[in-house]
Amino acid sequence: MTSAGSGLTLLQTCALSLLVFTGASQFALVGALAAGGNPLTAAAGAFFLGVRNAFYGLRLSQLLALPRAVRPFAAQWVIDETTAVALAQPTRRSVRIGFTVTGLTLYLLWNLTTLLGAVGAEAIGDTDAWGLDAAGPAVFLALLAPMLRTGTERAVAGAAVLLGLGLLPVLPAGVPVLVAALAAPVALWLQGRRGTKTADDGPREER
Repeated sequence: MTSAGSGLTLLQTCALSLLVFTGASQFALVGALAAGGNPLTAAAGAFFLGVRNAFYGLRLSQLLALPRAVRPFAAQWVIDETTAVALAQPTRRSVRIGFTVTGLTLYLLWNLTTLLGAVGAEAIGDTDAWGLDAAGPAVFLALLAPMLRTGTERAVAGAAVLLGLGLLPVLPAGVPVLVAALAAPVALWLQGRRGTKTADDGPREER
């Protein structure tokens, strides 16, 4: 519904959901396009949000140990939920079952509800009047908030918010998301420097 309300056609909305099976990236892409951003910039922001799935895939490839011919198809289902279910399983067989059942169920329901939402958006007319543009960010924050457990993670999230919101008025749509991604490497670099300094300043044994 958010996608259709941002100007995408029913076919474009359904194709996006079928091909880009990761909600955060979809919302980022649609949000940037709706704000008048460059399509390449919008796609780049969506890409960076989906990079985490590549790291999930590295771990799942060891647990699933799927045949080479099946891996490209399984990669489409590597998302937060399938990874969480797979990692919680005790045996390889249950890992495969959990991953497959979760991936298939979510993929079918996600695309079905995308279709229903796009059709509904066309039926209700001007979606801006309903404030549906806030649905994407709200869902993303709801998914992100429980994952911020350490001080470093909260610092990265806070810095990313400040960068994104601060640069929003001065940069083209989609670019603030790319700049906000720099918060993670900068925070990790500062944390590493603090750790090194602490180790260097620690007590030394007298000889």
